[in-house]
Order: sequence, then structure tokens, then C-alpha cells
Amino acid sequence: MFIVPKTAGGRPWFLGSLVAAGLISAGAGAWFLNAVAPETQAAVVNQPAAPKRPPVEVVEALPQLKERLDRLAAAKQFTGAVLVSKGDQVLFRQVYGKANYEQDTPFGLDTRFRLASVSKQFTAVAVLKLQDEGKLSVDDPVCKWIEPCPAAWAPLRIHHLLSHTSGIPDLMAQAEWGRIRVTHRTPQELTEASARYGLQFEPGTKVRYNNAAFNLAAVIVAKASGQTFEDYLEQSILRPLGMKDTGSDVHDDAQGLAMGYGLFPAGLTPQPIANVSIVAGAGALYSTLDDMLAWNRGLHQGHVLSRKAYADLIADHAPDDMPERRGPHRAYGYGLYVSALGERTSAPFSDRQIYHTGSWAGFRNLVSYQPDEQVTVVVLSNNYHLRDLVLLINQQAMAEALGRPVPAALSR
Repeated sequence: MFIVPKTAGGRPWFLGSLVAAGLISAGAGAWFLNAVAPETQAAVVNQPAAPKRPPVEVVEALPQLKERLDRLAAAKQFTGAVLVSKGDQVLFRQVYGKANYEQDTPFGLDTRFRLASVSKQFTAVAVLKLQDEGKLSVDDPVCKWIEPCPAAWAPLRIHHLLSHTSGIPDLMAQAEWGRIRVTHRTPQELTEASARYGLQFEPGTKVRYNNAAFNLAAVIVAKASGQTFEDYLEQSILRPLGMKDTGSDVHDDAQGLAMGYGLFPAGLTPQPIANVSIVAGAGALYSTLDDMLAWNRGLHQGHVLSRKAYADLIADHAPDDMPERRGPHRAYGYGLYVSALGERTSAPFSDRQIYHTGSWAGFRNLVSYQPDEQVTVVVLSNNYHLRDLVLLINQQAMAEALGRPVPAALSR
């Protein structure tokens, strides 16, 4: 029986201390080889056709998740969209609240959300795909591709850009961030701005989350491919996976996007300024529930990258002597993290998950993947201030899909 999408309201993560284990290191290689689908066991550049996409319809086959989300929606505490799949079977797909409260526009199952930093994995994959094509290497000096190149960047490799180990000051550490945030910038202008600063540390010696570095990586993709970053992404990655509702609106106004909101003393407040030009390679993409499912299935089941490139994508690139933050270790891949994310809940479970968060312009997202049982969980919210709730919903969904005890809260 087809059930129409629900309507409800919204209300109040950085996962800055979320967790993981290094994968392509001693003791972890066996897990990787067992967890990755057979297609990735051979080093290939021409991947097999993308998996067939399921019909886009409401599914509510996870009763505990349904009960919790219905309750949250009734109390106007969650607004957004949730999808859960195991293998090629969708276990849950439903939306709650409105895409635009001022225009009284309800969510559809195909509503587009801004991905924010969930976009970083696409930039990293574009670089690795160009490496598979023989057009560049992650070991290339950044100065091979960026001209003119400041002397301070001489030791930088593309690897450092993708692993948050470059030492380049991030956008928010640059002068006049408040003005930059609302002013359109070209990739060249962003590059020139970053080049004016010295490095904050020797490349490869520390991890510091870095949007500016991913913008530089997008510039390198454009130069190595001979196309704009957005065109290469569309033609070489998104289109082959059938991701027709995913893209960037750096140059064009995307249609069908939800409005982003924040929860302030005055109530749920629209956040209309989404200057994605300043995060072109770091957070400019939008997508839908089912496009993100197609992405997870295609990427993690060997339809996008060679075996070696995929291994590099999810390896732990943090320096060995990096001090631990609160909680267990989190592996820093290229635009992705790997950790036992469920250990941050009141009913901890230790399954390794590959994931990334996103927060920008009124949106809060978490897309996770458990490779052993091929479980994808996509939680997209158009309320920026639902950090902890988005994490909890994601892990409640993951636990129920895996048959683990479902946590009631996050651990503190």
C-alpha cells in the first residue's frame, strides 16, 4: 500500500569528536578486503554498470524507527528526510515537515537538500578517478597544478589537501571571513586568497579540518580534466550513476531545493544566504535521498573507482602520533571518515561505518554506510540546529537495520 509523505514541523552536532579505526594499516587490511564488494577486488578503471535503482515510494519497514520519527514529527522536533537500505532493499524512506514553511511547500521524496560537507567525498573521488585515468597522482606536488604557486606550498601534495593535513589556513581562519561568507568568489579568487597565507603547520604532521584545501582540489580536478570541476563531476561520476538530482549551483540556480532553517529565540528562521561559490569543492552540492543511496551503492560496491583508489579513499591518513580526541579514534580518509560511530550512543555497537556529516546554510546531514552488511543510512535535515538529533536518528536507523539494540540517546 502506498502511503503519502507526512507533514510536520521542525526543532532543536558537530561530530567533531566522532570515532574510528585505521583501515589500511596493520590488522585492518583483512577487514577491508572482506567488507568491500567483489567488484572492487580487481583493479579496474572501467567499472560495471551502476546498480538498478529501486522505485521511489514510501517504505516504513523499520517499526522502531517509524515510531520514533512519528513522535518527533508530531512534536515538531524533526524536519527532513530519512532513507535506510540493506543491500538492494530499501527498509525505510519517509519525509517529515516542509521544504519551505513560508511558501507552505511540503517535502517530496525527491526534494533536493544542500549536502554541505557531505560534498567533500565527491571532490576526493573526482581526484582519485583522474588518478585511475592516469591524469594525475595524489602524490603530485600541488605546485604542479597551481600556478603561480607560493613558495610555502612547495612541500604540499594533493594527498595533503584531501586528508586535512595541508596546513593551509581554512576559510574561517582567513581575514574578513564575515564578508567573504556572503561575497561571490571565483575559484581563482579563492586560490589567490589562500596563497596569501603561510602554512599553519608542516604538511602531514597534523589534522585540521579544511574547506580551503578542498576548493584547491577542485581547481586541480578542473586543470587535470580540461573541464570545469562541475562538468567533470557531472559527466564522469554523477551521470554514469544516474544521479540526475545531484549537482552544484555555483554557476546556476538549482530548482527544487529545500529552504534551510535555523532555530533561534524567535523560532524557526529561514537561512536564505547559501553562497556556495566559496565552498565550490568543499560543500556546494545538493542531492536527494535516492541519489545518495545510488552514490553509496555505486561508490562502495566498486562501480566508480579502482580497488587501489577506493582503498586510498577510506584509509586512515592522520599522522600516527596525532593525539586522540574525546572518544575512540576516527580514521581520516579522503573526504570521508571511518569509525565505530555507534559507540557514541547509549546502546553502543562497534560496527565500522564510513560516513561524513554536513552543515551549511540551514542544513544538517549525515550519510553513513556499514560495508559488512551494505547498510546505507541517509538523514538530511533543513534545520541547522539538529546536530545531535541527526546523529541519533542516523544511528538508531543503523542499529535497527543491523539487528542491534536501538539506542535511546547519545552517550556523553
